[in-house]
Amino acid sequence: MTQKSADGRIRLTVLGGYLGSGKTTWLRHQLFSGVFGDAHIIVNEAAETPVDDALLAEHAESMTLLAGGCVCCTGKADLIAALRELCNTRSRQSASEPRLEQIVLETSGLADPAAIVTAIREDPVLVYHILVTEIIVAVDAANAIAQLSEEPLGRQQIEAADRLLLTKVDTVTPESVSGLVGTLKVLNPAATMSAAVKGIELELEIDSDVPPVALPAFSGSDTRDPVVPMRIDIDPSVDWAAFSVWLSALLHARGKDIVRVKGVLNSPAGHLLLQAVRNSVQSPEILPRSASDHSNSIVFIGRGFTAAALRSSLRHFVG
Repeated sequence: MTQKSADGRIRLTVLGGYLGSGKTTWLRHQLFSGVFGDAHIIVNEAAETPVDDALLAEHAESMTLLAGGCVCCTGKADLIAALRELCNTRSRQSASEPRLEQIVLETSGLADPAAIVTAIREDPVLVYHILVTEIIVAVDAANAIAQLSEEPLGRQQIEAADRLLLTKVDTVTPESVSGLVGTLKVLNPAATMSAAVKGIELELEIDSDVPPVALPAFSGSDTRDPVVPMRIDIDPSVDWAAFSVWLSALLHARGKDIVRVKGVLNSPAGHLLLQAVRNSVQSPEILPRSASDHSNSIVFIGRGFTAAALRSSLRHFVG
């Protein structure tokens, strides 16, 4: 049973974190384990072609998908409308009916959680119906230092958190984890910290003698191209093995610019979930049948390239 707020408002957990930080993997496990009870899940993806909803639908009691824009900025009006609709539905229910008590919002990897919370608290309707109880921010232990060194947004997400959830800690050394924890404490000393591998909580063991990593200072406005999502549809005739070689070569050459890749490809084994963070490709995963609507489309998120250039490169490689 989901815990109720003392004042009767719907509890809202905001789950944030940079691209590829492991938000969906962690949330899938929490839903499977019943941690969030019968919470309504809102999934926000910056790309027009979403994938995460297919991964979460199997264990979510109910779900809303908001795709094609971050709910902290371009998609904010859609988020407010979705939350108001949930509140209106709840208000129309009788006292004897089971009512919505918990919402979990998984943000896109490009969203600023603080801006989302501000939008909810400033809305004249939502402020009386929704209580933001926690901002959880997932932190990719393997890539966080690089992200925090290059992306102001990464630091904004850390600074907004009530709880920092270190993911993929099994892929790096204990010394690296200790250095990351020290660095995160400099950015947000008030946040609690925990660790998880594939959604399963682990004890965070820290060597306090390892110093934090010195991050570069950001000065002035960021003049680089913005990080944006773009989709390419894969022709069914493209051989899976050839596509894999092309993707590996692309990420090896442009892994710094392509910060996230995810999509679903048809294969003889079924619908394969393909994911990569920078130049690290995760093992493909067979998806449930509900993911068929997303198949043979890959979303690339990064800067300094175009969808047309990616399509041309793929055509040139596979012939």
